[in-house]
Amino acid sequence: MNRTSAARITGAVLLATGVVTALSVPAFGAPAAPVTPTGSDTESYPAELLQAVERDLGLNADQARVRLATDQTSSEIAEQAKASLGDAFGGAWIDQASGRLTVAVTRPGLSVTGADVKVVQNSLTQLSGTKSVLDLMSAPASITSWRVDEKSNSVVVEVNKNLRDAAADKWIATAKGIGGAVQVAEVTESPTPLYDLRGGDAIYMGGGRCSLGFSVSGGYVTAGHCGRAGTAVSGYNRVAQGSFAGSVFPGNDMAHVRTNSNWTPRPWVNRYGGANVIVRGSTVAAIGAQICRSGSTTGWRCGTVQAYNQTVNYPQGTVRGLTRTNACAEPGDSGGSWVAGSGFGQAQGVTSGGSGNCSSGGTTFFQPVNPILSRYGLTLTRG
Repeated sequence: MNRTSAARITGAVLLATGVVTALSVPAFGAPAAPVTPTGSDTESYPAELLQAVERDLGLNADQARVRLATDQTSSEIAEQAKASLGDAFGGAWIDQASGRLTVAVTRPGLSVTGADVKVVQNSLTQLSGTKSVLDLMSAPASITSWRVDEKSNSVVVEVNKNLRDAAADKWIATAKGIGGAVQVAEVTESPTPLYDLRGGDAIYMGGGRCSLGFSVSGGYVTAGHCGRAGTAVSGYNRVAQGSFAGSVFPGNDMAHVRTNSNWTPRPWVNRYGGANVIVRGSTVAAIGAQICRSGSTTGWRCGTVQAYNQTVNYPQGTVRGLTRTNACAEPGDSGGSWVAGSGFGQAQGVTSGGSGNCSSGGTTFFQPVNPILSRYGLTLTRG
């Protein structure tokens, strides 16, 4: 079903792509079919996974399949070794050139089937214990990270050499005093969160696409029909973003997505072609007020508020408490932001469904945002 025909279904429809059967309109064509490896390897890998491995590791298709299979086997051997060796286990790693697994042990004479063995001084338990103590210490900004490095059998502390100061040296000295396994590596940059959460941007769930509603502490809100609790989601750039922490549909159409540390909540809504709208609050607009919405299919569209507390009988079930507008929307806009008020700075809700499209016009409904915040105990990110 194409986007136009889907949008013209009689009555109200959901505005997600690839999520609900009635509107399965993938963002960039149908999801790629799994590729079946040849030869003795019976595993199946998605085409996009193989392509990424080929690109980033410099392998051809057959080499990529073999590498993925051997990596899985090595991971299983490493887990078995960790369980059986106990305190004698010093870690494990796969050599990037040969693909072979090495298991570190603290006692000579031990062997591990399917892996090379290296005798080391520190067990993984000891290294993890040292790192746990460092985790309790407050670090200056110049200390960028610390980790257990199984290959070097040490705890590696990274420090930005451009920012290194007396506070960093003091922290490092204390760290080394905790255990002799601490090593220091200098780096030239400090890590920062990589991506921003912004209302109206695309979000992806498997083969489906929706839109981000509003940023909240630790994530964002969107439409419930876009995903169920536990559904993995990636951002506009297809980078892993987190998963649905809660979802209600039908009945209501609301969801909370909890994001990982690579994403920073911002009080922004994408105006598609204009400066970001800054969200200041969530005061409800009056009937007849101008209102605009942002979505990943049709961008920035405006209309007026026509009614509150409308019950809509979708094919998938009845949803209550929706707000009716005459702003247009299309599949993929689901979950996107609705804003009103001075500078459009007042968050109103997230797109649920509607009828018509942005060529012929139509009616669109949104789930008010304040009930979502209340249900999940969330705080709107404000500018």
